Amino acid sequence: MKICVPVEQDNGINSNIYGHFGSAPFFALYDTESEELEIIDNSQKEHEHGSCNPIKAFEEKKIDAVFVAGIGRGAFEVLRSAGIKVCIANGKTLDDLLKIIKMKKFKEIDDSNLCNSHNCH
Repeated sequence: MKICVPVEQDNGINSNIYGHFGSAPFFALYDTESEELEIIDNSQKEHEHGSCNPIKAFEEKKIDAVFVAGIGRGAFEVLRSAGIKVCIANGKTLDDLLKIIKMKKFKEIDDSNLCNSHNCH
């Protein structure tokens, strides 16, 4: 499975998970089968609430799922309409989250988990 996780910095596997998807400084792209990790810049981090294009930074990467601590309805709908699962990111770091994913102890986000602003977390 190829996943995307919003992170605060480019610290590899030790990068901290960022609290809100659209305004994250970076995205960690991780392939759970090959264990390859790539950290990319979020070119859309500066935007008005509700107007980000979350797929732009990684659209050619063929992501299966995004793991987030917080996400707004607009980004959620764009990802879901592209066939990308949106799941809750538990843990403080990417390494924490990968252990949870490996144990298959995660769940998809639904409407009740969506943010109303960038300051929701």
